[in-house]
Amino acid sequence: MKITLKDGSVKEYVQAMRVYDIAADISEGLARAACAGEVDGRVVDLRTVIGQDCSLNILTASDPEGLKVIRHTASHVLAEAVKRLFPEAKVTIGPAIEEGFYYDFDAAPFSREDLDKLEAEMKKIIKEGHKLERFTLPRAEAVKFMEERNEPYKVELIRDLPEDAEISFYDQGGFVDLCAGPHLMSTKNIKAYKLISSSMAYWRGDSDRAQLQRIYGTAFAKKEELAAYLEHLEDIKRRDHNKLGREMELFTTVDVIGQGLPLLLPKGTKMVMKLQRWIEDLEDKEWGYVRTKTPLMAKSDLYKMSGHWDHYKEGMFVLGDEEKDKEVFALRPMTCPFQYYCYKNTQHSYRDLPIRYGETSTLFRNEDSGEMHGLTRVRQFTISEGHLIMRPDQMVEEFKGCIALAKHIMSTLGLLEDVTWHLSKWDPENPEKYIGEPEVWNETEAHIRDILIELELPFTEDVGEAAFYGPKVDINAKNVYGKEDTMITVQWDALLAEQFDMYYIDQNGDKVRPGIIHRTSMGCYERTLAWLIEKYAGKFPTWLCPEQVRILPISEKYEAYAEEIRKELARNDIDVTADNRSEKIGFKIREARLAKVPYMLVVGAQEAEDKTVSVRSRYAGDEGVKPLQEFIDQICKEIRTKEIRKETVQEEQKA
Repeated sequence: MKITLKDGSVKEYVQAMRVYDIAADISEGLARAACAGEVDGRVVDLRTVIGQDCSLNILTASDPEGLKVIRHTASHVLAEAVKRLFPEAKVTIGPAIEEGFYYDFDAAPFSREDLDKLEAEMKKIIKEGHKLERFTLPRAEAVKFMEERNEPYKVELIRDLPEDAEISFYDQGGFVDLCAGPHLMSTKNIKAYKLISSSMAYWRGDSDRAQLQRIYGTAFAKKEELAAYLEHLEDIKRRDHNKLGREMELFTTVDVIGQGLPLLLPKGTKMVMKLQRWIEDLEDKEWGYVRTKTPLMAKSDLYKMSGHWDHYKEGMFVLGDEEKDKEVFALRPMTCPFQYYCYKNTQHSYRDLPIRYGETSTLFRNEDSGEMHGLTRVRQFTISEGHLIMRPDQMVEEFKGCIALAKHIMSTLGLLEDVTWHLSKWDPENPEKYIGEPEVWNETEAHIRDILIELELPFTEDVGEAAFYGPKVDINAKNVYGKEDTMITVQWDALLAEQFDMYYIDQNGDKVRPGIIHRTSMGCYERTLAWLIEKYAGKFPTWLCPEQVRILPISEKYEAYAEEIRKELARNDIDVTADNRSEKIGFKIREARLAKVPYMLVVGAQEAEDKTVSVRSRYAGDEGVKPLQEFIDQICKEIRTKEIRKETVQEEQKA
């Protein structure tokens, strides 16, 4: 048989060979590093016997699929450790995941102390160096095998397998687990691992099923790689907006107010106000928007007309009962139908179009309790919402304009490099979820695809992610934990104008249906604030900071001069405070640094006499003594241009 390797070379053998033996024939070093094989594009166990011509790639830990095998084997070692230390625990499933592995157990909750003990037990198991041996059983024997071991979850998994499925197990020195593989040859090949955390999970993700205990861990081929990953986790903790935002007193939540209903505190409110004023001025003065202000609720009649009542009612907060009340209202999950009636208030000519309505809209969506997190997914939120109404021949250029505005905003915030672009399409296999005919969907999706290609934006196409009335571009970003959320949306709508009897008068005097674009320019303010907290680890660009300057008098004798400076900075629209506490100046500087204030102005006798300030910044450390007006001119330019100053390595090390 001929084995074609990754580099194109060919190995010939007269008898069937295991993947591992072929790796050893290539080189002993490759065999030691091998984790799995890839035969004709399919990942297989090193024990797999090859008996015919094929292509073969030997996978090591440097390959994602190879690393996945290490982690999968580590999950089995964890399961054995749990059974040794907690013999009453029942095992369920333990897959490898993107950054490690987890295993779910029917057991009492695990403490950090328990995880440390399990790590020590895993070390023993790895040192014992048991070979992992694969074997298969017929269905009835497999069920009996796991019933005798009192593992009911494994029994359920076996019974749910297809009738023609091969039922395989792996034995590692007496501990046996139901598994399709692939796995390492021996437990001793696990070199670096760590148990990260534990949490509650439901059996098969069903909240009506048993509550289980999930242990998360990770594994790498080298200890250096593990150390780097653990440092990465520490950085995540430092950046997590749900933790850092509370520590910086930007927002909080209160049980008696409700889940998904955050309170923006003064500092967080100040930041959102800056974002909102910027967006509104940008849209209105530079991009031709006109502003509306519409109600937070409406009668169910409006949502029935738009289609939300049929397609989105479960996600709405409904006020009243249709069977009992004369009128039923609902808090709005969107603003579009309200702005349509702003348009319908006046008859429009083709010359009036496009009309771009913008609104800072507070919306309400009844999110599942398990989905809510910090500021990224909440039940009440505010967005930079807009609806553009235009002639059909204007749709493509206006859509491009919405993309350009979104890119400008993300670039100004320093976030453009973090996003991915998605064409969210309808699902033709489930047409009942949508309104409109297939031809309309195919045509509008083609328009968006052509626009993204023309703008040279790398994008993926996501079937089933469209709104029920039109396809869209979703601009997504990941949080520090790797979960992706939609930040900005631009949506093509060729259907709702008909629903709401919207029209304009064309050059022939005929009534014509307009096209509509639904879009956000920055998206949800709360979610954007979370994004910014994590992106900058709380060290925001100066223009966005709720406190841009802190004045630090050396002693109370210079408080009067500090107050003069404060008033002058405030007159220049700079957010400034003065620290007049009777503390040493070193303490005040450390406090300001911990508060992530961009600029500290230290003032004493010489500064008061010369009308200067001694400038320390988050960016360059000690910037020296400057005339007050020079500093004001510098920071005002930085704020006006929304400059993103880079911090020096030296100052970061000091902090």
